[in-house]
Amino acid sequence: METGLIILQGVVVIGAILLGVRMGGIGLGLWGLVGLAVLVFAFGLAPGEPPTSSMLIILSVITAASTMQAVGGIDYLVEVAKKILKRKPALIALIAPVVAFIFTLGAGTGFIYYPLIPVIFAVAYFNGVRPERPLAVAGTASQFAITASPVSASMATLVGLLDPVDFGIGDILVVVLPASVVGLLAASFVQMRVGKELADDPEYQRRVSAGEIKPVDTSVLEARQLPKEAKRSTFIFLAGIAVIVLLGMVESLRPAFPDDEGDLVPISTSIVIQIVMGVTATLIVLFCKVKIKDVVTQSTMTSGLIGLIALFGIAWLADTWIAANETAIVSAMGGLVEAARWTIAIAIFIVAALTTSQAAALAAIVPIGLALDIPPQFLAAFSVAAIGIYFFPANGSQVTSIAADETGTTGISRFAIWHSFSLPMFIMWLVSTVVALLTAALVYGTS
Repeated sequence: METGLIILQGVVVIGAILLGVRMGGIGLGLWGLVGLAVLVFAFGLAPGEPPTSSMLIILSVITAASTMQAVGGIDYLVEVAKKILKRKPALIALIAPVVAFIFTLGAGTGFIYYPLIPVIFAVAYFNGVRPERPLAVAGTASQFAITASPVSASMATLVGLLDPVDFGIGDILVVVLPASVVGLLAASFVQMRVGKELADDPEYQRRVSAGEIKPVDTSVLEARQLPKEAKRSTFIFLAGIAVIVLLGMVESLRPAFPDDEGDLVPISTSIVIQIVMGVTATLIVLFCKVKIKDVVTQSTMTSGLIGLIALFGIAWLADTWIAANETAIVSAMGGLVEAARWTIAIAIFIVAALTTSQAAALAAIVPIGLALDIPPQFLAAFSVAAIGIYFFPANGSQVTSIAADETGTTGISRFAIWHSFSLPMFIMWLVSTVVALLTAALVYGTS
């Protein structure tokens, strides 16, 4: 009877996630709260812990990023990317994903990639490169960088979960960042050989013959004039990120305060992120002539708040179910995970694919890993599986890339779940996971 109740509660959790995905936007968070209400009022489960720390990190980060965007900081990054992409057009399938990865890494959001899509297409098309090659791998890279970014919602979630077990942002980056770079480069080199050359592609030839190929808008390659504050805001924001990484990796630099036993304990990295990002936003306002009322209207603010609400509902729902049934869950999954810890990575991948949210996937699965006593360094390594959000071709950057490629080389197969982004997604995930696991074992051991 008890097992049946736990399964029924699990169905409520999964059902809430699926309904939230179907609604879209903040629906994931809203349905998460509905599921929480069912568990608390119908099943009598004690409410778990809301992801307060992760939510505050997200709020502080999107405030700083939106402040930078309000004065043209993100536009400045796009202009820098244009110059880089135009220098070596023959290598665009390698350069474009590296640029997309670095920009998302620094900005903490994949939305910075959207303005680059027409630029990547134009550079590839003008130089006879099959557009699918750079578009597919760059789009994937723009989302893959999320789990390695010090200021992303995904990292905020992971820090909130692992910091309490003494595995902070510096430790996470040591495991995830180098591995992500290796996975990115592996996918990029493979992608350079994908498909026929553009001149030999039958779909492209059909579109040319039918007169369906329109002249490409060359204006996307032209430089834009931006105020000097745009560049200044970008450097202030990046300096804030550098401070966070430094304080996260060098514990002795953080202020320390007595704990309950009187021992001096450095403040957590989650607190560091909140404080530093708040100061960063203020410095941008003071030195870059930001109009305060414009900050809350930026796309980064909107998307960040959507992610925050989604995390609030789903993470609280998952924590309530896991906390109430921890013994049974550990007993049921313990044998499987003990024999093959990597199965947690598959769970993260599947939940990410269903929710299309990396933060939500980590919030739902990593606590299970902690309950099963999987060492935090391995949970950090498995976090790259959150690229599962690209499993279904429903992500905004995927749809936009397909629409931008007028040659028809970037697209979705008749099987739907196999598309132009599938190969780079799996290569990035699998290669980076192997490298991350080896790094975790070598640096932090296996227990």
